Amino acid sequence: MAFAQLNPSTGSTPNTDPIRVMVVDDAVVIRGLLGRWLDADPALAVVASHRNGKLAVDDILRSNPDVVVLDIEMPEMDGMTALPLMLAKKRDLVVVMASTLTRRNADISLRALTLGAADYVPKPETTSELTTSVDFRRELIEKVKVLGERARRLSGRGKTMRAETNAGKTASQAPVGALANRPALPAARGADAGKPGFQLKPYSSARPRILAIGSSTGGPQALQQLMKDIGPAITDIPVVITQHMPPTFTAILAEHIGKAAMRPSKEAEMGDVLQPGHIYVAPGGKHMILEKDAGAVKVRLTDDPPVNFCKPAVDPLFDSVAKAYGSATLAVVLTGMGSDGANGVKTISGGGGSIIAQDEASSVVWGMPGAAANTGQCSDVLPLLEIGPKIVRVLKGSAR
Repeated sequence: MAFAQLNPSTGSTPNTDPIRVMVVDDAVVIRGLLGRWLDADPALAVVASHRNGKLAVDDILRSNPDVVVLDIEMPEMDGMTALPLMLAKKRDLVVVMASTLTRRNADISLRALTLGAADYVPKPETTSELTTSVDFRRELIEKVKVLGERARRLSGRGKTMRAETNAGKTASQAPVGALANRPALPAARGADAGKPGFQLKPYSSARPRILAIGSSTGGPQALQQLMKDIGPAITDIPVVITQHMPPTFTAILAEHIGKAAMRPSKEAEMGDVLQPGHIYVAPGGKHMILEKDAGAVKVRLTDDPPVNFCKPAVDPLFDSVAKAYGSATLAVVLTGMGSDGANGVKTISGGGGSIIAQDEASSVVWGMPGAAANTGQCSDVLPLLEIGPKIVRVLKGSAR
């Protein structure tokens, strides 16, 4: 299984205190293993380790972690019960849920994101698989580093953090997991928008016949909001989504966003014929591409190698959408680590299509949308809460 390769350049910066981590898991072997992995990275320091949620909640202010790696199923107090209690005590806390790849745990993990968890890491099902999983170890460490450093930046903490934040204090910054829904800064506009050299392109004159979306870290929360906003407006076009997720999780995600949009939504299957008003989510572990066939557009799933260290990946989807729909393509790149989707953005733009990227202020991580924006091929870079209304206007032909 391949997951997103996270960008080390967005992680912990030099000359700062290590990111403080708490590990909460009822299995002593797993607590010890995760603790050793995390402590081995000079940018991280494990400050506490607990066997259940109650002990962790009671220790939050004393240990003052930046990030908690939280198991779901534990005796006395489980992870879902502990999560809101932790965030109530320390509002800038980053909580990363850790659960095995069962349908129940996938559903719980996605619900945890709506309660303020920043992200999740799917654990291998057995201890022996966990100890040998290079992907899991890399994903865990990089997510803890990137999300922990972002939380520090947002709350204005750096090398003097421990001197400024003692066990009796809590910060007022909203948790990272809630960033997608917080008020955002005004959208970047014009030639100087966003970053030096940042350029925007006019929208296509063709009315969109498909909406393609790519997302990663923070994506489930952002997708929920976006699909709620655009659900009534997507009657006449299909929506295709690649979200970096493992198997099982993608099926649950499709159900969640279908409820938000009040539209039919499913994990895509080989040979699906795209239908207007329907939502198709790339299944974990497979790339989803679109192909024209006798006047229809169908889904083809491939087991090709990871792209940008991801499987599913956004670039293959975007490339195929551009080929199938040309200037009638509307694409969106939402929050996520890395740069997956940036090459596909160029392909869509080259075919005359339009792209919207989420802005930095409303992104949990501005890796993917930042890379897309900096291609100079996007038509807009917007806060999450403005993307839905903009899509609705574009679909009506009233936003150019």
